[in-house]
Amino acid sequence: MAVMQIPGHDHQGPREVSLEEIRAVLGDCHLCPLGETRTELVFGVGNPHARVMFIGEAPGRNEDKQGEPFVGAAGQKLNGLLSLAGLEREDIYIANVLKCRPPSNRNPKVEEIQTCSPFLREQIRSIWPDIIVCLGNFATQFVLHTEQGVTKLRGSFYEVGHFTVMPTFHPAATIYHSDWLPLLEADMRMLGQWLAEHPTKG
Repeated sequence: MAVMQIPGHDHQGPREVSLEEIRAVLGDCHLCPLGETRTELVFGVGNPHARVMFIGEAPGRNEDKQGEPFVGAAGQKLNGLLSLAGLEREDIYIANVLKCRPPSNRNPKVEEIQTCSPFLREQIRSIWPDIIVCLGNFATQFVLHTEQGVTKLRGSFYEVGHFTVMPTFHPAATIYHSDWLPLLEADMRMLGQWLAEHPTKG
């Protein structure tokens, strides 16, 4: 396994900061221009003690309306894929690198990621999952601190400090690249096998 660093990650263990406290600090965030164009801030949702944390890129149109990640077509696809890993939506926690939708779903800008990512780091530390699943390039490149794309990195596990990290395709990408879907499905089965082989939260 490759050993990489989460940017800004320390090795001291989980912090005694709840998700509610992190959300309160985030407030009605206007630290970057996306605060002016979003409808709803999309913090994250799920089990605060999840063994598996999924990280996506940024909210889309449906997420921006409802204030919850992965509720659109990509969310429906993800819900169907979770069963391949023996998981249900209530088992996991899911968040995005950005908490606000970029206009027209454009790619996140470097400065937006730099501004928003401290909140994601605190979410990771609060949940302290056993494994982090990175959906797509932006999440993968942020967590693994790499410029390599997910197509090269998927299919393997990486050790990042305390955490095991599994990069894979974003479910939305498989809507347009149907040949990627079997690879994403294989990765989800690999996740299920990893969970079976590591049954206790360490």
